[in-house]
Amino acid sequence: MDLESLISLAAQNGASDLHLESGLSPALRVRGALRVAGDAIPASVMTGMARQILTEDQWQVFLERRSFDFSKTIHGVRCRINILQSSRGVGMAIRLLTSFQATVEKLNLHPDLKKLIKHPHGLILVSGPTGCGKSTTLAALIQEINLTETRHVITVESPIEHSFRPRRAFIRQREVGRDTPSFEQALLDSLREDPDVLMVGEMREPETMRLTLNASETGHLVLATVHSSTCAEAIQRVASAFPAEIQGAVCAQLADCLVAVVSQRLRFRPELNIRVPECEILLATHAVKNFIRTRDFFKIASALETGAEHDMWTFQRYAKWLDSRTNWFLPEQNSEPLENETTETAMNISPLPPVVSAPKFTKNNSSVMQNPAAKEKDRIEIEPSEGGLENILKKFG
Repeated sequence: MDLESLISLAAQNGASDLHLESGLSPALRVRGALRVAGDAIPASVMTGMARQILTEDQWQVFLERRSFDFSKTIHGVRCRINILQSSRGVGMAIRLLTSFQATVEKLNLHPDLKKLIKHPHGLILVSGPTGCGKSTTLAALIQEINLTETRHVITVESPIEHSFRPRRAFIRQREVGRDTPSFEQALLDSLREDPDVLMVGEMREPETMRLTLNASETGHLVLATVHSSTCAEAIQRVASAFPAEIQGAVCAQLADCLVAVVSQRLRFRPELNIRVPECEILLATHAVKNFIRTRDFFKIASALETGAEHDMWTFQRYAKWLDSRTNWFLPEQNSEPLENETTETAMNISPLPPVVSAPKFTKNNSSVMQNPAAKEKDRIEIEPSEGGLENILKKFG
């Protein structure tokens, strides 16, 4: 089987991931569990698959690093692919992404999440374990901005997972390794590129976290992901990434710029036969900001429990809301196919009024300037009154 057939098989079975390894059978992750599908793949076939989807330059990078990350649309399915070298030979870990433009409604998320992107500046963190849909939730928030507001959005990802078609927003997407050498360089560049919204695919290194915090303090709305299982753990993870001597200053900076933290996990609902995000939503109230400044992270859980009036959600309250929900979006209801990477659509942005510039001095209009009588009809003359100057002097005389 070739790669397209394997990805088609994974999509038909509703798999979120496809694992390929030389000498082993393909493995599909369906609803969190691995399933073996098909016969073992020879090493020569696996190497041929990798060479087929990589350019010559990318293949050289793979030979040097023994791994390579990129995204690609294969057989109509957007995929995030990691090609790796193992003891058996070449292998692939392929994440099958959603085949539609993600929105809050299409992901069955709570509509309160739309309120977060109304903030003109600050930091929104989306946390959760690996494979819980953090990137898809970020894509849904960016798409909400794209559909409702005329803002300049810059995304920095490794690799780009969701491609956006500009609607009302002006969207630039940069891939680390292809369009920029690192997250740090991309964040430094973005501050000179007049953004309104920044999306940081993942905060791993302390320098990336520092630049992300700085960007959220300088009048930008920043959305980023971090690996953690709860909102309190996400905040603590950011603070503990820095040396102990500066953690106090980092916590004060984090408290000043934080808008909200969304922690999510996926739950399978058998009656719908889909996995649905189950969220914990923490808003940066005065009490929460004080807990962050004093580094009392253990008190954030109690703030979440008592924060229902501030539109905060614990996992338990969110699960009850999901149980009472009746209108669900199912993937087969979607009618918008995944766009090709090369598809371009005009943005719905009102044009600015034309800039009026001064007329240039050319050979054609020089004769008019030299001969004022040439445009007598366009000239405005003011006739002097009789004895004007003499009358003024007599008044003062």
